[in-house]
Amino acid sequence: MSTPETSRFVRLRVELVLEVDDADAVTKAALRRISDDATVPVDERAHAESAVTEDTAEALAYLVDPFDLVSEVPGVELAQASWSSERIEYDPDSPDWDLDEDDGDEDFDGEGAARVG
Repeated sequence: MSTPETSRFVRLRVELVLEVDDADAVTKAALRRISDDATVPVDERAHAESAVTEDTAEALAYLVDPFDLVSEVPGVELAQASWSSERIEYDPDSPDWDLDEDDGDEDFDGEGAARVG
């Protein structure tokens, strides 16, 4: 991997804004996922259950798994992932949320790869 052209690694950035119509359903689904996961130690399970019960954004973070997004893509393996969720103020009519608009953030990462965002 001495040159950028030979790198096999790609960073894929995805930003989602979700509208939660039924916070209770999201919380219940997260609690089910936690209880069904036998690999979660008891003390961590209690902490996770508390977090998803108190915050719908935390519940969504337990339900959305980056591996699920790429597991069916042929020829790729997830090497690393991180994600978070937070409550935001969202106005779909605001120009700040226009995904089609060139926001001027596109540049090159110094290794010849185009970077947006």
